Amino acid sequence: MTRLTALALPLIALALAPTAARADVVARAASPDGHITLTISLDGEGRPSYAVQRNGKPLIADSRLGFMFTDAPKIERNLTLADSKQASSDTSWTQPWGEWSRIRDHHNELTLVFREKGDLQREMDVTFRLFDDGVAFRYSLPDQANLHHANIAEELTQFAFAQGGTAWWKPAYGWNREEYLYNRTPLDAVGTAQTVMTVKLADGTHVALHEAALVDYAGMNLARAEGNTFRADLTPGAGAPKVSRDAGFSTPWRTIAVADDAAGLYMNHMILNLNEPNKLGDVSWIKPGKFVGVWWNMIKGEWSWARGPKHGATTANVRRYIDFAAASGIPAVLVEGWNVGWDGNWFGNGKDMNFSQPTEDFDADGLAVYARSKGVTLIGHHETGGSASHYDGQLDTAFKWAADHGEQVVKTGYVTDAGQIERVDADGAKHREWHEGQWMVNHYLRVVQTAAKYHVSIDSHEPVKDTGLRRTYPNWVAREGGRGMEYNAWVGGKNPPEHEANLVFTQLLGGPMDFTPGVLSLSGSEGSTIHSTIAKQLALYVVLYSPVVMAADTPENYAKYPGPFQFIKDVPTDWSDTRALNGEVGDYVTIARKAKGSDDWYLGAVGDEQARSSKVTLDFLDAGRSYTAEIYRDGPGADYRTEGRHAIVIEKKQVKKGDVLSLDLAPGGGQAIRFVASGGKRKR
Repeated sequence: MTRLTALALPLIALALAPTAARADVVARAASPDGHITLTISLDGEGRPSYAVQRNGKPLIADSRLGFMFTDAPKIERNLTLADSKQASSDTSWTQPWGEWSRIRDHHNELTLVFREKGDLQREMDVTFRLFDDGVAFRYSLPDQANLHHANIAEELTQFAFAQGGTAWWKPAYGWNREEYLYNRTPLDAVGTAQTVMTVKLADGTHVALHEAALVDYAGMNLARAEGNTFRADLTPGAGAPKVSRDAGFSTPWRTIAVADDAAGLYMNHMILNLNEPNKLGDVSWIKPGKFVGVWWNMIKGEWSWARGPKHGATTANVRRYIDFAAASGIPAVLVEGWNVGWDGNWFGNGKDMNFSQPTEDFDADGLAVYARSKGVTLIGHHETGGSASHYDGQLDTAFKWAADHGEQVVKTGYVTDAGQIERVDADGAKHREWHEGQWMVNHYLRVVQTAAKYHVSIDSHEPVKDTGLRRTYPNWVAREGGRGMEYNAWVGGKNPPEHEANLVFTQLLGGPMDFTPGVLSLSGSEGSTIHSTIAKQLALYVVLYSPVVMAADTPENYAKYPGPFQFIKDVPTDWSDTRALNGEVGDYVTIARKAKGSDDWYLGAVGDEQARSSKVTLDFLDAGRSYTAEIYRDGPGADYRTEGRHAIVIEKKQVKKGDVLSLDLAPGGGQAIRFVASGGKRKR
């Protein structure tokens, strides 16, 4: 039976060959520019493997493919290459919001059909897409005579690095979900890692392993098998199979992004291109923007989510934040703790949460009217306490209530230990799930789809990782999934100065993060200090991308720093172009972005615990036009370890395309620049 028809392409040569006593190459493919090549082999026992080369040098050595099942023999050996199909594509598409307005998708594709030689004769398809800056592949298990349903115990996917190097990674299966600092270790010292895992190989090549289009499947982690070889480690569910699906499906894409340097990794669009186009139709109702919030005082412990004398989400407090937002040109106010359910112990136990019943001291109807009169919207908050089934039962009611009260965005939360999400089946049976297991992957998508019915966007906290689904569901605007600013509020365990330079080249390669920057007071609970200069807090608005961005400090603190606060008021959250100008993982990074609908550019640079200097050429500016550079830089004596952390210089200078700027960053420092085009369009 021939299910696929081969196409002749000049850049993809395919050879069908019988299995020999040794491993034989049975297929080859190349990226559009020819620099990345792929070889597929079958060994003497019929085990398939893939290998990747870059510029003629091995990048990924022979790596296994296949599946283990809980109720059937594995698919891994006694396979033959039964058929193949090749294709090539070069298209572009437009994002409704993002770091780039237009995305080019240029790739070559090779699909292989492997068939068992024994009695079962099951087939497993593997599709590879080769881009100029990476390789992706996914499996498909068609519905067939001996495979109508798949109960997957594990993938047998491997990633065997051809050389050693340095890895930046955070551990999988820890109690604190994804909220861990990044380890920097030799590649062969990695344990079991979450993705994104970023690697700098011995020859300087940078590689990032991740996945794209995670739908109805378990999230993939990376377990080191031996040496520099890793295997896929799927997140468990409450039952024996890690994935259970009717046959006739494809897995998420396994992605291998490749670049000469860290900055090159950031410019990779593969994750987005591997996701399906927008399924929501007209999404003009999705509004990127900044927000302030009834939040930081609660994180510091001065206000409470629960009712009582310290309750933060009172009518009076929220009105004051609405007034502040309106006066500052900030379009939204986040309110946490507004609803019934926060009293008592809600951690891991959110069954009292009601997402359409405000507390008696929160005038929801009146505040919605007041906010609208000020040109401000409210951002809702749905904290489930890990009671996901309880939330499922309220989704339509909750999002209708949110829409009726003018909420364009809702922040969701799943605060409970990893592996402790409560699932309740229709028969009342209770189970415990992981945040990135198959059941929860489906739950998060149900939330996003239901919210879209009511024209509400979702900012997920304690989320499933970002795998580019914002292309398919553009109302999934942001997520947390890492250690954000809240860790800087607490006396112990603050984020180190290198943290943000780690995030850019690891987690943010997957997608936007709601980090909540902008704490200009540089002060957490009990007067504890944040490991940052004030200029770095400004730079984070450019460096850490999210279409919805918080100004996390309080109105009182912003009143103390009107000069730096001006940059927060000016910086947009939606961009038409982005350039990663330089960077090293965990050390420093400089990013420039062009505001959508404007001729203005913005630049952000952040470092680590060392003083750092670099020079950047302003090649991204338009030729023949002058710009006023509004510069916010670390001042004399600035240092995150001293009272000098607040030292800042705000100055202006005229610049043009091709000029060279020196960026001098203090320890824990940063620099933010707004380039205002003469006679240009601008949009806040």
